[in-house]
Amino acid sequence: MVKEIERAGIPVVHIATVVPISLTVGANRIVPAIGIPYPLGNPNLEFKAEKKLRRELVEKALKALQTEVDGQTVFE
Repeated sequence: MVKEIERAGIPVVHIATVVPISLTVGANRIVPAIGIPYPLGNPNLEFKAEKKLRRELVEKALKALQTEVDGQTVFE
């Protein structure tokens, strides 16, 4: 689905818990997530720390969305 949306000219960021799968399916902009059960957070953290973690991931994804790429790129 990611490739088809990009083919239509709309940039997409794939926030992925398993980056090799994202690479296999051909996603161009990949942001590694935290983990499979909680891709955008960590319930073991205190509220403020988790909020900061989530914000950083979303900001990284927004930066990736604005970045021109030529092929697959993983944004660490």
